[in-house]
Amino acid sequence: MEAAVNQKSFERAVSMRALQMGNSYPCMVCVVGFLFGVCLASFILAALTSLGTFQLGIGRFSFSMLNLTFHSDSLSQSNNINCNVNAKGTERLTDFKSRKDKENEDRVSLLYSGWSCVLTKSESVANECLHKLGISRSTLPYAPHLEDCRARTKLFERLDKRTGNESFPPWTSWKGFLDMHHVATTSDQIQNFRHQAVTKGAYPPWIAGSDEENYPLTRKVQRDIWIHQHPLNCSNPNVKFLVADWEKLPGFGIGAQFAGMSGLLAIAINEGRVLVTNYYNRANHGGCKGSSRSSWRCYFFPETSLECRQQAFKLMKSEDAWIKGILTAKENYTSKHIWTGPTPRIWGEPWKYLQPTTDINGSLITSHRKMDMRWWRAQAVRYLMRFSTEYTCNLLNEARHAAFGKLAAKMVLEGLSGDWTKESSNKPRSEIDEYVWSNHKPWVPRPLLSMHVRMGDKACEMKVVEFEEYMQLAHRIRRYFPSLNNIWLSTEMQEVIDKTKEYSHWSFHFTKVRRQDRMNVSMAEYEASLGRETSTNYPLVNFLMAADSDFFIGALGSSWCFLIDGMRNTGGKVMAGYLSVNRDRFW
Repeated sequence: MEAAVNQKSFERAVSMRALQMGNSYPCMVCVVGFLFGVCLASFILAALTSLGTFQLGIGRFSFSMLNLTFHSDSLSQSNNINCNVNAKGTERLTDFKSRKDKENEDRVSLLYSGWSCVLTKSESVANECLHKLGISRSTLPYAPHLEDCRARTKLFERLDKRTGNESFPPWTSWKGFLDMHHVATTSDQIQNFRHQAVTKGAYPPWIAGSDEENYPLTRKVQRDIWIHQHPLNCSNPNVKFLVADWEKLPGFGIGAQFAGMSGLLAIAINEGRVLVTNYYNRANHGGCKGSSRSSWRCYFFPETSLECRQQAFKLMKSEDAWIKGILTAKENYTSKHIWTGPTPRIWGEPWKYLQPTTDINGSLITSHRKMDMRWWRAQAVRYLMRFSTEYTCNLLNEARHAAFGKLAAKMVLEGLSGDWTKESSNKPRSEIDEYVWSNHKPWVPRPLLSMHVRMGDKACEMKVVEFEEYMQLAHRIRRYFPSLNNIWLSTEMQEVIDKTKEYSHWSFHFTKVRRQDRMNVSMAEYEASLGRETSTNYPLVNFLMAADSDFFIGALGSSWCFLIDGMRNTGGKVMAGYLSVNRDRFW
């Protein structure tokens, strides 16, 4: 009887001590294990006390009574202690974990919402939004996935025009804002170095990677196109122009418009003319403000200088300029000349030594009958898209934030201690922040695979392949690069988005836009239903995200994929390769 009382007292003391220690998560884990051991010991003790007494005989043990049946009250007591302790410990552990997970989710959501407040909003609106969240601007941590679009645009403006008496913009071996450091702007040695570097052939800063990581002669070609499109004196009578609207027939998609303007740029270079683009129907919407409305410069820097544009538009009013051929327009050339005209030969024929990096069914394509077109359109589109505007930069910020914002918030919070809302991060920027690190690209989860799944009305032009075959290629890449987990998906079909749920071991990211739910809808009809602004903005975002991704899967039969591949191969991605699901059209 006394043993039973002592046992109960011991168990009660242990239970009380466990409850006191349970408020600590690490202690809770240890206590659950400890209590399991205590319960096991109690169980054995109860068994032994029920066996009766035993006596020591000479040279042997003998039991006066052998009883292997436990008393019902002892068994019930032991089981109740065991179950209660385990249940309470597990319940408290689960509740603690759930509470911590909820707290972490709330912290991530708060930071994500704070970044959303300052995204493309005015200062006053952003501050009001932050105030409602209980956040001050000074405590908001840096968002690694967002760019400072205003600062980047000012940098691009500096790199796209000459300064003073210089023949070239300040292209040097330095990147980003470093040449704007006060030492660089006041040092005669640095100024002299910069001048020599540019005049001896410094390459444009919009080309990433070496010659070996791009199509042949990409850096030289881009430099020469910029020189051609930016004459020193646009008013010189010897400077001739080609002024052209972008294609605007309803059946022409964005890809076809790019291809058409690439042909016009080829004509301009072959004839020694400066190409000036005029009306761009896809920029004729409320998002493009002021003079950028209905113009390519809403999305990207103009193809020539402001002086040349003004001179060309001035000459358009002169009948004499038309008669003398100083000025031509798109109507002066046949469609065949625009779409299949000769590729400029001033750089030789570099497409003849393109290295094969396009894969179909496990084999590399070594050549096709339009190698010159493939090379030239890549060069033309890269030049036309060399610098994005602040508007396009903001579109990319919004897309990255929607797709990766919470991942970025979780990553940032893991490196912060305490309550970040009370710790001011509004410290003066160091020089390395401002001039060196500012050049880094915004964060996205790496490696990142871009996949363009083209279906719908494209079936009338090429073999349409189901989403499962695209994913088979994704698995091929992952076998070689096992860290690959994230896919940036672009498609016009809702059924493709729905099928991503079947691949739970992949993380899919895509723009939030209404997609087609029927296969028999034309692309023109679908785009019209979205409206001009949305139907232009989201494809351009997908295009630029695909160009920057680590890997790419598409369909060679798609002109859009054709152009994405070219953009990647003039953006340092040639050695990443391109996996295609079909071999239609030019291949």
